[in-house]
Amino acid sequence: MKKIILLFTVSLLISSCKTSAKKEEKEEIQKEKYPEALAKVLEKHGGIKTWKNAKTMSFSVNGEEHTVDLPTRKTVVSSDAYSLGYDGEKVWLSQQDSTAFKGKPDFYYNLYFYFYAMPFVLADDGIVYSDTEPLTFEGKSYPGIKISYKANVGTSPDDNYFIYYNPESYQMEWLGYTVTYFSKKPSDKFNIIRYNDWENVNGLLLPKSLTWYKKDEKGNPTEPAREPLQFSSALVTQASLADSFFEEPKK
Repeated sequence: MKKIILLFTVSLLISSCKTSAKKEEKEEIQKEKYPEALAKVLEKHGGIKTWKNAKTMSFSVNGEEHTVDLPTRKTVVSSDAYSLGYDGEKVWLSQQDSTAFKGKPDFYYNLYFYFYAMPFVLADDGIVYSDTEPLTFEGKSYPGIKISYKANVGTSPDDNYFIYYNPESYQMEWLGYTVTYFSKKPSDKFNIIRYNDWENVNGLLLPKSLTWYKKDEKGNPTEPAREPLQFSSALVTQASLADSFFEEPKK
C-alpha cells in the first residue's frame, strides 16, 4: 500500500503541472442519461461528476490490494502469493507457485471492483435501465432499478443487476445480481447483497462492508448467508498511474 500511495503522490505532482482547456461538464446530463431515481442515487453517493473526475481507485479486501485506472478499467490485484491484472488488452496472471491462484483470472480481476464501485459502475455505457419489483426486508420496502446490458457489452452481457435504494435518502441499500460468465446463458437465479455501511472517500460514498443474504421464496432477503466482506485502505485520486504499473511483471 505504501508503494501505491507513493505512486499516487508522484502522479499527482506530475498531473498538477499540466494545464487543461476542458470545460467542466454540467451535471444536468444525469437527468438526460439516467432514470430520475438512479440520478438521485448517484448524487447521494457523490455525484457522477465526482466519479468521472476520479482517475485511480485502490482498496484492500481478503488480503489483496486492488488498484484500478477508472477511465480504462486497467487493473492490478496483488497479494503475497500472486498478482493478476488487466493491461488494457489482455488479462494476465503472475505467480511463483502454479497452485497459488485457483480462480479464473478473466472473471476475477474486476469482480470485487464491481461490488465496491457500486452504484457508479451502473452508470457505464451500454446499459439498459428498467423498473423492477421493490425488495422487502423487515417490513420496509426498497424501490429497485433493473440494469441489463446491450448485446456484446463486456464478457457477460447477459448479466443483470438490481439496485435497491432507501426511498427517503436515495442511498443504495441492496444489490441483486446474476452470474452468467460460466454458463454463457441468461439466468433467473440471483444473489442478494446488503451494503452495510459507507465511508466518504475523496467525495465518493463507498462501502466498508458487504453481506450476502439468504432469500425466501419471493426473493426477499431473510438472514445473512456468511460473514461480512470487509474493505479497507480505500484511496481515490484524480491522478493517473503510469501504464507500466498495470503491465504483467517481467519474469
